[in-house]
Amino acid sequence: MAEYRIAPLSRLIEQFQHLPGIGYKSAQRMAYYILGLSDNGVKQLTDSILDAHRKIHMCKVCCNLTDQDLCSICRNSRRDHSTVCVVENPRDVVAMERTQDYMGTYHVLHGVISPLNGVGPDQLHIKELLARIKGGKIREVIMATNPTVEGEATAMYISRLIKPLGVKVTRLAYGIPVGGDLEYADEVTLSRALEGRSEL
Repeated sequence: MAEYRIAPLSRLIEQFQHLPGIGYKSAQRMAYYILGLSDNGVKQLTDSILDAHRKIHMCKVCCNLTDQDLCSICRNSRRDHSTVCVVENPRDVVAMERTQDYMGTYHVLHGVISPLNGVGPDQLHIKELLARIKGGKIREVIMATNPTVEGEATAMYISRLIKPLGVKVTRLAYGIPVGGDLEYADEVTLSRALEGRSEL
């Protein structure tokens, strides 16, 4: 059986295995699904991937993903622009928006401080957050990094930078389990965490 190998199929499976959370069996299923698509289906899929890769970039204010200069949240005049919720990645924005309770804006760090993984403060979008705060319109920053060791360290590091600027810094309450990720939390848990946030 080890001799049965189709090189292009093996390469396709290998590419899918690079995706987060995808093991060999899932990668194999995805590859066979692709092979079963019509030429038009494959073209639509590849065009969508290329289009997203070329057009999506970071919002120049909050660093969330967008296909315009400003994301839809930063453009929305009905949002409370005096409150900023700091999250680790764009998926966390989607999770928070599902609660329909939060009407402020966001700031996406694109990671957390993790010396073991070679990630320091300079590799995150902290400077952009500080620049927004120095603009003078922000009254509260909600630290909504995940309740992990790295997330806690990042929240504490940023709060120490913000406090001298005279802005209130709060942390989401622990309705979210320690070690959990925001994107997997349900709406009720996120709502309670948001309501019970505490000052850092």
